[in-house]
Amino acid sequence: MVLDATNTQHKIRLAAIACPERKQPWSARAKQVLSDYAFSRQVRIEWDKRDRYGRTVGKVLNGGRDVNLALVRDGMCWWYRKYADEQSAVDRVLYEDAEDGARRERRGLWSVVAPVPPWEWRRR
Repeated sequence: MVLDATNTQHKIRLAAIACPERKQPWSARAKQVLSDYAFSRQVRIEWDKRDRYGRTVGKVLNGGRDVNLALVRDGMCWWYRKYADEQSAVDRVLYEDAEDGARRERRGLWSVVAPVPPWEWRRR
């Protein structure tokens, strides 16, 4: 949830990433890390679409830092490759490298043997 300059609330869907669902392992930690990066801070949202639920789909920037990318780099969320074609070529490389690094260094959700991505977990 983001408040704009007029105190209007906007629901934001983080573009290009998928974080654990509420009842999944790492969900609470991912939420806390996102909060650490963005809660009560002045952020900018880069966006160009809404999802089927009317949420703004965007990249959260805190002082120029890509929060979505940071969550992937920290191993809190997956890079959602399904939507890679909606990213710039530069972002695709950055996000892929971030996830590869998190996997290799077993950060966050990659510290478990076979973390279940949320798109598979929802099908269960």
